Amino acid sequence: MEGRGRMLPLLALHAVAEYYRLPWKPPVTAGLIAANTLVYLKPAFLRHLLPSIDEVWFNPYLILKNKDARRFFLSPFYHIGESHLVYNMISLLWKGIQLETSMGSLEFASMVAALLTMSQGITMLLAKTLVVFLDYPKPFYSEYAVGFSGVLFAMKVVLNSQSAEYAHVHGLVVPSRYAAWAELILIQMFAPGVSFLGHLGGILAGMLYLKLKGEYSASGSGSGPLVRMLRGIVGIASWPLRAARGLFQPRRTPRVSGRATVGREMRDGLSGIWRCHACTFDNSGWLSECEMCGTRRGGLTDEIGIQEMRMRRIQRFG
Repeated sequence: MEGRGRMLPLLALHAVAEYYRLPWKPPVTAGLIAANTLVYLKPAFLRHLLPSIDEVWFNPYLILKNKDARRFFLSPFYHIGESHLVYNMISLLWKGIQLETSMGSLEFASMVAALLTMSQGITMLLAKTLVVFLDYPKPFYSEYAVGFSGVLFAMKVVLNSQSAEYAHVHGLVVPSRYAAWAELILIQMFAPGVSFLGHLGGILAGMLYLKLKGEYSASGSGSGPLVRMLRGIVGIASWPLRAARGLFQPRRTPRVSGRATVGREMRDGLSGIWRCHACTFDNSGWLSECEMCGTRRGGLTDEIGIQEMRMRRIQRFG
């Protein structure tokens, strides 16, 4: 790997400066940057937990042959050099802050998980398609790739999907919604050794995500399934806190008078209790008159006046 320590301080300084000026600090974006950086640095406390880069290179043939989920999911978090890492993380910082601020952390986290999975899967599908239909086996058997750029291309598609503005892509001014395609072509022209299929898979993953999200929103189902799953996990994790808080909160008990309660909502006939329409007292189902005011069961509120109801209560209870 390249000599460390030259560009990482610049990344740290840039990230701190960006977060310092924000009123709300997007936690998922910060976590992703930290995760990628820690995987690259491999500090001593993680060294025995993290596989080497040779064990996680993204290669469609090895993934399918060995059913290697580790290569499939971990390869985006590995980088071959400091410049590779810093370039991707600065891009992630810029895109992540905008998307997470507008979407919220839960939806942003679910989107990143979906984009990572879809971009990797589409890249494998493209490589296999080249073998089957064009007899071009190199991307499937012989190409190895790592890095977060596939997810970043997908995020760029999502970020610019509704933009009517223009973007600068390596000196060219293009409509923002086509910026990812322009960057794909320009990077391939100036750096032909990078993973073209990986970047293309990211763009297609972003388009597929927008398509699925649009259909899901049109169905009126609200948040997507990944968002619901994450909310469920958060709810389960916060259950002990809610339970502890409930122990110290005073519980309200219903006000009791005589042999029934006053003030609860209850339908006639439920559990043998009916509610008086005049005084809202809940009476036993065996009674035909209200125990509180004497109004007949099923009687209307205007059958007696307020003064007469008071007199009946005084006569009955003193």
